[in-house]
Amino acid sequence: MFKAEYIFARILIPFLIGIGIFYFIATQRMILITEITLVVIFIFLLTINIIYKKAKGYKFKGITGSLIFIFFFILGGLLCLLNNHKLRQDYFAKKKYTYLKIWINDEPEQTNDILRFTANVVSGYENSSHVKLSGQLLLALKVDSLSPVKLKYGDELIVSAKYLEVEPPYNPAEFDFKRWLASKNVYEQTFINQKHLLKTNRNTGNPIIKFALDLREKQVAKYRKLIKDDEAFAVASTLILGYRADLSKETLAAYSKTGTIHALSVSGSHVAIIFFVLDFCLAFLDKKRSLKILKFILICSLICGYSLITGLSPSVVRATIMITIFITAKTFARNKNGYNTLAFAAFCQLIYNPFLIWDVGFQLSYLSVFGLIYLQPKIYKWIYVKNKWLNKVWQLIALSLSAQLVTFPLCIYYFHQFPVYFLIGNLFISIPLIFIMVLGIAILVPFIDKISPIFEWIIVTTNTVLKRIADLPFSTFSSVWITLPELILMSIALGLLIYGLVGKSAKFYIFSALIYVACSAITLYNDWTAIHQKKIIFFTLRKNYAAAFIDGKTAILLTDLSSDDRNYEFFIEPALQQSQINAIRFTNLERDTVSKNFIKKDNQIVFYKYNILLIDEHLNYKKIVIDSKFSSVWLTANNKYNLQNLPKELTFRHLIIDATNKDYKIATFKKFAENNKIEAHILKKNPAYLVYLTQ
Repeated sequence: MFKAEYIFARILIPFLIGIGIFYFIATQRMILITEITLVVIFIFLLTINIIYKKAKGYKFKGITGSLIFIFFFILGGLLCLLNNHKLRQDYFAKKKYTYLKIWINDEPEQTNDILRFTANVVSGYENSSHVKLSGQLLLALKVDSLSPVKLKYGDELIVSAKYLEVEPPYNPAEFDFKRWLASKNVYEQTFINQKHLLKTNRNTGNPIIKFALDLREKQVAKYRKLIKDDEAFAVASTLILGYRADLSKETLAAYSKTGTIHALSVSGSHVAIIFFVLDFCLAFLDKKRSLKILKFILICSLICGYSLITGLSPSVVRATIMITIFITAKTFARNKNGYNTLAFAAFCQLIYNPFLIWDVGFQLSYLSVFGLIYLQPKIYKWIYVKNKWLNKVWQLIALSLSAQLVTFPLCIYYFHQFPVYFLIGNLFISIPLIFIMVLGIAILVPFIDKISPIFEWIIVTTNTVLKRIADLPFSTFSSVWITLPELILMSIALGLLIYGLVGKSAKFYIFSALIYVACSAITLYNDWTAIHQKKIIFFTLRKNYAAAFIDGKTAILLTDLSSDDRNYEFFIEPALQQSQINAIRFTNLERDTVSKNFIKKDNQIVFYKYNILLIDEHLNYKKIVIDSKFSSVWLTANNKYNLQNLPKELTFRHLIIDATNKDYKIATFKKFAENNKIEAHILKKNPAYLVYLTQ
């Protein structure tokens, strides 16, 4: 049942399923259950193996094979449970402490006067007691502008323990920051002032990671000295060293719209380029087995050296492990099977950290490599090209097509766009990327740094051409939102289509076409729904207000935010994109606005049959004289109006309280709603309020 060449490819599937399922049913009790089950199955399999001949075990191959699958399914689940910090007995958030001792476990990032980083919790202080603890904490530190604290990876700190659980997304289509952090085993966060932090002047981090980060910092400083163009410096630092430099929105958009955004993330393709260059340069060592081993040692050492100068970023470490296993198999294994090698690499990484299964980079990198192994040779055979150079171009096209095809559904699901000119973009960037990688590493060596102007010119030219490709008409299909069921259907259809193309089987084409028809029907229905939608979204924000009055694919947005504000981009724009809005009219509560089905005038808003009374600072200490029935009353601008003075003739069903109100005001308004049995919608640390007018 288990052929040796496919052993890891086979056991990886139940292992992945086990991790995926047990991630959502993680409890302390499940750890004991899975441990007992795993031991029982292991003892049974060991017993069968010992008495195989006597018990004629070959008669039970089906049962044994099924038990092996179950064993790895349970193993994946157990590793997932054991890796979950929240299930540990000494997890810091299970009890409140006055102070926590922590150490920084990643590179701090600063935005304006806020420094963000994650930290490992070492111990807690309560009165005079000192307790050893575990877990991770996300910190946002407000630094002193006059004498800012300087923090690095590994620094040990003592901070005040006023932490809270990471908040879930409150608005439609908002990025699920809580889930993303949970996939990294971070569940709590805190915001503290620099004054509430004590630096112990001890560094307890991993010395290898600390050395790698310090080394990368020196290389970034050297780039800054050698490269004059700011954008070229940002691209070089990001692309080669994995340093999160400030790339302009224009450059990021150019790489995204041309399907070359992968080039800006140091990952498998970058490490693969280094491997192929080294493999080519050291080809003369392939003559003898002893020289092949020397070549293996040299290539592995140099690739590990490269991962060091990138600060041992997770994507590079992942790629390094994959390449190392591949080189090992190529050098020592008799039967070289790409699928088994790939599965073994994934298996090793998931044993170390099962939560990697939720990492987008992990998913896309392994999928794209699978596409290269399985699909690229088959696409390449479709067309025979005689000319040597045209054949090289066709190889690159086959390479790009295979990687883009297998990752297409996931890219749409995660990034909501598809680059139309990805073939042109990837064909163009293939050669420059090789030169950028080789020259970028070379100029870090003394004396060779004289060629840095050439390196800078290549980056500037590459950026310019990609921007021109991105500016071509219909360069990308953006704002494409699909649900998880649509992703599954699309993936099945794509798999059947690829299998049909490879095997030239008509029935797979038919099945694929039928599923694509189902997907298209769902898409058409969603589009029809979007055209006929009439709804209002009252957004949950931190200090601002926003309400979108949506009519079909157009929206009037009442907000005090601008379109380039980060709060708008993070909290509001995704919901409008998901609703397929293609025309947005910005206005605010200070301005009267009149359109076909929307009127905002004299502290009143009317949208179709939904009418709102607006109570803001203009009504402070004033008397409202009105005899009308409203759908809602919207309280904003931290107004001082006493709701007890509302006329009895005025009736309404809902009270909307936005985030411009202070917390004490929100509490007062909420109490009024409770006393009068009115439904209150507080747009601060609560889900957004949606009103559907088409139901």
